[in-house]
Amino acid sequence: MTSSADRLIDFVLDEAHLLDEGRFTEWLDLFTEDARYWMPAAPGQTDPKLHNSLMYEDKLLLRIRIERLTGARTYSEQPRSRCHHLLQTPRVEHLDHDRREYRLRTSFHYVETRLDRQTLYAGWASHHLVEIDGVLRIRLKRVDLVNCDAAFGNISLFM
Repeated sequence: MTSSADRLIDFVLDEAHLLDEGRFTEWLDLFTEDARYWMPAAPGQTDPKLHNSLMYEDKLLLRIRIERLTGARTYSEQPRSRCHHLLQTPRVEHLDHDRREYRLRTSFHYVETRLDRQTLYAGWASHHLVEIDGVLRIRLKRVDLVNCDAAFGNISLFM
């Protein structure tokens, strides 16, 4: 029998696997309806609404981006971008079994590639998870890049 921490860790690893396989619709189904995907533009940023972010998207914006990525007429994605996550073991930072809320932090290296261009990103992903009807869901995924305040080209996929 696996512990609750193992279940949470497996969830984070499985989420990255869905992204690496390009299974974006299944990935989006992991999010709650009020979820946010946040990538701050400054180290230690605490408020995505008062400061610029590289990304701050709700579930609707994520869905639109997925439709664009997978659309037949998205010529900028032909051939499609691909990615690979290399994760350290996620660290459980907060367990609240009574409220069914959990927080994990994972160090990562992420590679995104298209044609002959390959870009490496490094940072930490924070997952704020909730359990709804026995199923884990992402309420917030925050991606803190080591060099978040650098100039970036187009980040096509999801870290």
